Amino acid sequence: NSVWVSTDHDEIEKVAKQFGAQVHRRSPEVSQDSSTSLEAIREFLNHHHEVDIVGNIQATSPCLHPSDLIKVADLIQKEGFDSVFSVVRRHQFRWSEVKKGENKMTEPQNLNPAKRYRRQDWPGELYENGSFYFARRHLIEKGYLQGGKMAYYEMRAEHSVDIDIDIDWPIAEQRVLSFGYFGKEPLKEVKLLVCSIDGCLTNGRIYVTEDQKEMVSYDYRDTVGINLLKKRGIQVRLISERDCSKTLSAMQLGCVAKVSATNKLQVLEDWQKDMALSWKEVAYLGNEESDVECLKKAGLSGVPADACVVAQKAAGYICKSNGGCGAVREFAEHIFLLLEKVNSEKKQ
Repeated sequence: NSVWVSTDHDEIEKVAKQFGAQVHRRSPEVSQDSSTSLEAIREFLNHHHEVDIVGNIQATSPCLHPSDLIKVADLIQKEGFDSVFSVVRRHQFRWSEVKKGENKMTEPQNLNPAKRYRRQDWPGELYENGSFYFARRHLIEKGYLQGGKMAYYEMRAEHSVDIDIDIDWPIAEQRVLSFGYFGKEPLKEVKLLVCSIDGCLTNGRIYVTEDQKEMVSYDYRDTVGINLLKKRGIQVRLISERDCSKTLSAMQLGCVAKVSATNKLQVLEDWQKDMALSWKEVAYLGNEESDVECLKKAGLSGVPADACVVAQKAAGYICKSNGGCGAVREFAEHIFLLLEKVNSEKKQ
């Protein structure tokens, strides 16, 4: 019936509202490092007596799909369960722990070593994956997220991603690109990448010689990225608010470019219409406030790590590299990963 984000953070509140969610402002008492999800949910229910069932979705599980949530809601609303939680099937043999200094041997927990079977021939075991917990109000008020008439919902392994430590981030990023939810509209191949020159292709610095000549620097890796995109059939076009035609000529990138662009969005829309592309087929890499509307329009958008704050908010992907230091190549790799997902869906 309603979607809420529970937070005590102003910036998170802005983003939540931007995407259509309602916001519950957490009190300091349930916003500590040691605070539990249950405490936050109970506080929410104290302010919302109209809510009978809560689906607690964990932000650290980014591969959750709406279809799973709809099925879980049906288990509670139509089949009469009091609580439903997510699990994933794992094929891992467990052994008892032997602590340092203990004079005993480890013991098998879920296998017989004398009749050891291949893991792929074993049905495995169900483990909570922390993706979501649905429960009725009366259970939560008693201090439980699980109880009463319980059911588990088994998620597909590729959708079961849990971010606990730093090393989980790159794994999650790859999983989301391969198996994440990208909306009802099917993904399409990227046909055009438009890249802002100053601050993306270059680091934004302009060096002026004594005889008033301008010089800029760029990263060779970015030119390689542009060439790789072209080989994949993706057009690359460049855009700049200033007249940098001499610089582009010296770089010899062989790309269509629009300089002295006072309205970047208008240029982008003209290119999109001329090439008869949907916005899903357009990617945009920008870094300044003047790029924000283009970032919002493009189906795939990115910014360098040192882009301005408003551009970062509008982008779907923030590079680890700064502008002029490999950001174009990195964004190209991001596009290639997305294309792999599109191709795999076509094969399926």
